[in-house]
Amino acid sequence: AKVERFAFHVPSLEELAGVLQKGLKENFADAQVSVVDCPDLTQEPFSFPAKGICGKPRIADVGGVPYLIPVVQKEKVYDLNTVAKDIELPGAFILGAGAASSKILGVNAELIPIVQTKSEKKPAVNGSYVAQINPADKGCLLEKYSSKYTDCEFGLLANLYASEGQPGKVIEVKASGRTGELNFVSCLRQILEKHYGEKPVGMGGTFIIQKGKAKIHIMPPEFSACPLNTDEDVNNWLKFFEMKAPLICQPVIVSRDPGFDLRVEHTHCFSHHGEGGHYHQDTSPDSVQYLGYFLPAELLFRIDRPLETHLVGRD
Repeated sequence: AKVERFAFHVPSLEELAGVLQKGLKENFADAQVSVVDCPDLTQEPFSFPAKGICGKPRIADVGGVPYLIPVVQKEKVYDLNTVAKDIELPGAFILGAGAASSKILGVNAELIPIVQTKSEKKPAVNGSYVAQINPADKGCLLEKYSSKYTDCEFGLLANLYASEGQPGKVIEVKASGRTGELNFVSCLRQILEKHYGEKPVGMGGTFIIQKGKAKIHIMPPEFSACPLNTDEDVNNWLKFFEMKAPLICQPVIVSRDPGFDLRVEHTHCFSHHGEGGHYHQDTSPDSVQYLGYFLPAELLFRIDRPLETHLVGRD
């Protein structure tokens, strides 16, 4: 697969914290942004296979929505261990949002990738979750990926934040009481775009919806037989749910596409109560509470960019 590379503008953490704090105040009743030591992410509620999100932070946008719609291209299958090599960081700790491999699962599903990829010294540790439509009751079925599968594959598309998984300084964002229309991730992204303009900034990490509820989608188990040509088609095909906190979310954010046909924001979440999927928006603006840890990425890697593209189904 073709790999394209781009260097992001990387502001200092102090500067970034100030920019985000100012912008968040316009969308949330209360917002506090500061530079802190990354909490130990091997602890609850995260229980990740790596301690932190620091060390050579980078973003990978793999495949894309055009491989899913209007008509699926099932042969598009990727491997997170290969992605780690493609982004010049073998053994990378990877977080993000993508589609599960239908070749492995036999159905279409949402993947919540959380993987310490393999290195020369150690095998991969796959802490990912997969959210699919439960055939029994058409609700959400969230499972730990490693409870059934041993690979690190995914299909069609993924937006990934990768680092060495080290402890270090990160940006802590606390926001509660949403007063604006934008969801938390869109709000962060648009603050960055507004402030940094022509200089693209990438950001990733993890955040918890600590209180409230959120609108989440899960793709149906069968790919659409008829082409999905509009956003309306896509929304009619997707299954939407209201899910309850706490939800642990993995966002990948790029302030502005520097011409690589990127998905500029994409967030998947999991929980310890059996709910998860693709995050759209909290549905309880008054009571919602967000707590996040982020780091700006140094590099962007665009892997296997679709030659034929469109803008349907990007949100």
